[in-house]
Amino acid sequence: MINIKQIQYFPVTLFAVVMGMSGLSIAYEKAYHLLELPKFPFEILLFSSVILFFNHIIVYGIKAVKFPEEIKAEFMHPIRINFFPAISVSLLLLSIAFYSYFPVVSIPLWFLGTILHTIFTFYILSFWIRHNFEISHFNPAWFIPIVGNIIIPIVGVDILGSEVMIFYFTIGIFFWIVLFTIILYRIIFHNALVEKFLPTMFILIAPPAVGFISYIRITLSFDFFAHILLFIALFFTLLLFFMGKSFLKIRYFVSWWAYTFPLDAITIASMVAYQITGSLFYMTLSYTLLFITTVVILAVGVQTLIFTNKKEVCIKE
Repeated sequence: MINIKQIQYFPVTLFAVVMGMSGLSIAYEKAYHLLELPKFPFEILLFSSVILFFNHIIVYGIKAVKFPEEIKAEFMHPIRINFFPAISVSLLLLSIAFYSYFPVVSIPLWFLGTILHTIFTFYILSFWIRHNFEISHFNPAWFIPIVGNIIIPIVGVDILGSEVMIFYFTIGIFFWIVLFTIILYRIIFHNALVEKFLPTMFILIAPPAVGFISYIRITLSFDFFAHILLFIALFFTLLLFFMGKSFLKIRYFVSWWAYTFPLDAITIASMVAYQITGSLFYMTLSYTLLFITTVVILAVGVQTLIFTNKKEVCIKE
């Protein structure tokens, strides 16, 4: 049971848990339709994600009422501010998960997530412009506020049409290229990421993987550009697996949840490619990535529960 002291230090970064779980539920929904897996894992994961989201919203709401100075500090923090859009991304992912299962719920979630994420996009981008930052402040989590816009068209193309969705897709892709250039410069020519932020390297997988899915939804075409997005995502997945030893020795941080949604994204992207092509390669890749992603999220979830019981999660840094 979380106490009032833990609520004070409940970090906004914990909304990454909802992203990871809801992304996995979408993966299992695709697996149910394409890979002949049973439906119940999707339903369990979906409603677990909903419960987690409302739990986090309630706890963070209590924190906002009782400890507003803590919220303000997070909103002015050069790194943590970039995790506030994890709330709107969680809404968008839940919208995707509910879309074919219960669209009456999905559509309001999409509108709420889209409006909130649009506000976060403009506010945080203006925050970046108005403040001075050190290169050491930068890590892949900065992708979440702006590049997160590429999630919006996945459901939105059926609600508002392709013209508006191309706008969001373009914003996401443009800033993915810009921010990726900065992160590559930061990693190669400056001090390495501290241990706590190493898991955020997995976020490099998400923009091209989600971009691929979004592009397919808008254009309905598995063309050359779609292949580029998918293969960039696969390249980063292979690269990070190749660097596996660097991640296995990292002690537990909440940032471990950065492993989860990007793995969800490349798993779903592989399933979309299989759905379009019927290729044995993409089918095998889908099964393999779904297994790996499930194991990783299970391991991260168990560690989170262990460290939560030890009262080592919601603590002052």
